[in-house]
Amino acid sequence: MKIKYQIFVSSTYEDLKEERELVIKSILEMGHIPVGMEMFSAGDEQQWELIKSQIDDCDYYIVISAFRYGSLDGEISYTEKEYDYAVSKNIPTLGFVINEGVSRPANSIDKNQNKIKKLELFKQKIRSKIVSFWNDKNDLYGKVSISLMKQFNTNPRVGWVKSSEHVGPEVLTEISRLSNENSLLRRTIKEIEDQIEKENKEAFQKILKTLKHNKRKLSFRYIGNSDFVDESEFTLLEIFNILAPELVIENSTKHCIHFLGFMLRLDRSKKINSKSAMPVNQIRSILADLNALEIIQPSNKKHSVKDDNEYWSLTDEGKKLFKEVRREVMEKNLSESSDK
Repeated sequence: MKIKYQIFVSSTYEDLKEERELVIKSILEMGHIPVGMEMFSAGDEQQWELIKSQIDDCDYYIVISAFRYGSLDGEISYTEKEYDYAVSKNIPTLGFVINEGVSRPANSIDKNQNKIKKLELFKQKIRSKIVSFWNDKNDLYGKVSISLMKQFNTNPRVGWVKSSEHVGPEVLTEISRLSNENSLLRRTIKEIEDQIEKENKEAFQKILKTLKHNKRKLSFRYIGNSDFVDESEFTLLEIFNILAPELVIENSTKHCIHFLGFMLRLDRSKKINSKSAMPVNQIRSILADLNALEIIQPSNKKHSVKDDNEYWSLTDEGKKLFKEVRREVMEKNLSESSDK
C-alpha cells in the first residue's frame, strides 16, 4: 500500500520564493503532497483558520529560515505563529536554517533591531528540534529530500492512501448499508418536517379563525365626557392588528388602552380622554384572551420598583402571526390593485 504524506512548507515570503519552489519540487518528485503557505493570506483571520486546518491535516511540517523574521501578527511573525501551532499539534517539524556566513541580497536581510532579535530567538527555537543548515537553494533542495526520507523511515505517519487500496469488500458493504440507512433517515426527517409544517399551518389557521370570529364590545370616553359612549363590537383580529406593532418590544396596559381608544374611536371629531380612554376591565379581558392564545405574554423586562404598570409583549408565535397577517393584507392589496 503506497502512502502519500502531506507536508506543510513555511517560510518568510519574498526573500525565499526560489528556495520554497525547489523544496516543493523535491516533495513532488518524492511522490508526496506539498502545501505551500503562499496560497494563503495570513493576515486574514478566516485564512488563519484555514491555515490551521491545513496544518492539522499535514503529516510533517517544514520551516525555512534565512535573514528575515517576516511580517508581524502583533508581537510574533506569521511564520513563527505557524511553527508554534504545528509544534502544539505534535506534528514532526523539520527546520532548515541558513548558515550565518552566507551572503544574501540587502533586501533579504532585516535591518530593524527588534526583528533581528526576534529572528535569533526564533532560530534558537527551531534549533531545539530537528534542524539542518544550508548555504543556497540547491543545497537546501538536497538536504530537504534527505531529511524527509529519514523521517519517513524513522517516524512514519498515517499519511494518505487511495481508497481503492485501503477499502476492503466488508467496508464497501458497510458503506452501502449506511448509505441506505442515511437515505431512510433523510426521508423520515423530511416526513417529520412536513408534518410539523402542516401542524404549524393548521395551528395558525385555527388562531386566525378564533381571532376573526370572536368579537368584543368596546366603549370610549372623550375629553369633556364623564361616561363611556359609542359602544361597538370589534373582532379580536382587528384589535390584535392594532396592538401588535406596539407590543413588538413591549408596552403597558395603560398605553394599550389609550392607543386602542385613539385608533378605534367612532367619533373622529373628538379627542380621546388621555387618562381613561376606555374601560380598563374591557382591555384587560382582551389582553387575557390574547395571552390565552399564546400570541402575547407578560413582559419579562425589569422595571423600576416604583413602576406598577402591567407590561405586555408579543410572543414568537405572535410575531409570526402578525407577519403572516400583514403579508396577506399586502398580497390582497396587490391583487386588488392589479385587477383595476
